[in-house]
Amino acid sequence: MARLRIELVKSIIGRKPNHIATVKSLGLKKMHDVVEHNETPELKGKLAQVSYLLKVEEVQA
Repeated sequence: MARLRIELVKSIIGRKPNHIATVKSLGLKKMHDVVEHNETPELKGKLAQVSYLLKVEEVQA
């Protein structure tokens, strides 16, 4: 299972409420916050929904 590093690179101000909730559910609060998660189908769905706000890269284990 791959690890993904996710960074919020665009502001969530003025975005759709469900997109804001998705970003917060990823653990991102402010711009340039970075979190790491295991890649799961649920996570991939969240990333697809708000991909225009994020930078995602795979982390070498």
